[in-house]
Amino acid sequence: MADWVDVAPYGEFQPGSVRSVDVDGTQVAVFNLEGTCYAIENTCPHDGGVLTGGDVEGDEVICPRHGARFCIKTGKVLAPPAYEDLAVFAVRVEAGMVQVRDTRWDEGFS
Repeated sequence: MADWVDVAPYGEFQPGSVRSVDVDGTQVAVFNLEGTCYAIENTCPHDGGVLTGGDVEGDEVICPRHGARFCIKTGKVLAPPAYEDLAVFAVRVEAGMVQVRDTRWDEGFS
């Protein structure tokens, strides 16, 4: 089972902001949408560009390279040129710290 990785103190991670963090070798984008944090893979499957430089519209992030859109909450691809969904990561606030964890290979995770 993977460990939880610190992202930022919740009090310093304001709504509308995004942070990037390495979680077990995977770059993860962590978004604060109206006080709730969500984490998705930070690599566009279309060409490998990072998403954290892209515009955020509602609960969507737009890839800054070619305009593919993804749902921040679910990782679902919403517009080409990408056609693959992004991995979603577990997020929690523990003792005032925003943390993420890669649960994709945990036993019993679905």
